[in-house]
Amino acid sequence: MKHTAHSEYGTLEKVLIKDFDNAYINQDFINRQWEELNYLSQPNFEEGQAEYQTFKHLLNSSGSEVASFPKVSNVGMDSIYCRDSSIITDFGVIICAMGKAGRVTETKAVKEYYLSNGFELLGEINDGGTIEGGDVAWLDDKTLAVGRTYRTNDKGISQLKALLEPKGVEVIVADLPHYKGKSDVFHLMSIVSPVDKDLAVIYSPLMPIRFRELLIERGFQFVEVPDEEFESMGCNVLALAPRNCLMVDGNPLTKARLQEAGAKVTTYKGEEISVKGGGGPTCLTRPLLRTLDV
Repeated sequence: MKHTAHSEYGTLEKVLIKDFDNAYINQDFINRQWEELNYLSQPNFEEGQAEYQTFKHLLNSSGSEVASFPKVSNVGMDSIYCRDSSIITDFGVIICAMGKAGRVTETKAVKEYYLSNGFELLGEINDGGTIEGGDVAWLDDKTLAVGRTYRTNDKGISQLKALLEPKGVEVIVADLPHYKGKSDVFHLMSIVSPVDKDLAVIYSPLMPIRFRELLIERGFQFVEVPDEEFESMGCNVLALAPRNCLMVDGNPLTKARLQEAGAKVTTYKGEEISVKGGGGPTCLTRPLLRTLDV
């Protein structure tokens, strides 16, 4: 068994979340922010709270050790999507720099959390570089894919490479299309979720050809998300363990295709906490440690 932060599909041992009440605060807080943050529609606090309790219960019942980032006064409700503000490596935490203007205060808050809880820092993205964690996905323990998007720029990617390549990590860049533009939530993990060493959930119509071919060369088989389930977050799948998947309810074709590939699939209702804000289960979690069979 190998314990590592360099995996999207190993058995999830430790994970950070941002508890619903620590992010969405109350209905008035939501009412003031949701339009400016470009949510699809206004979330309902009580319904979102109930959805999140179910989501958190599923994480706890999987056997993962779950901890939460605290409430911080100067960060917004988007902080519930806690994957984006940091990257966890076996060498320490990389603090991101957010590409979305409404989220720039999050990174200072998470840095303070990590330092006060004994985590080592490997580095920070700064000086005009931007990276959001949703644009970063481990393909294996020595290969990190990063999406070049409106949220993750060339300067940020260069800094990421400078931090990781001397440690023996290959950083592969996938250039993503314009799609809906700068205001949309469109990350690398919007179109690819590795759920085993040789299986990934993907949305091919928005997949860069070179990157798709690279995944095939590396032995990945694909669960293809149909067009009608892309916007409902069919491609955003969190692996609790190899082929043990957690995804947003309402994507029956993707779920069936995962099951045909031998995966166990658990769903949660995520209308308020996922669909409206564009953040599925990978976005709602910051995995810290996974176990791989070697």
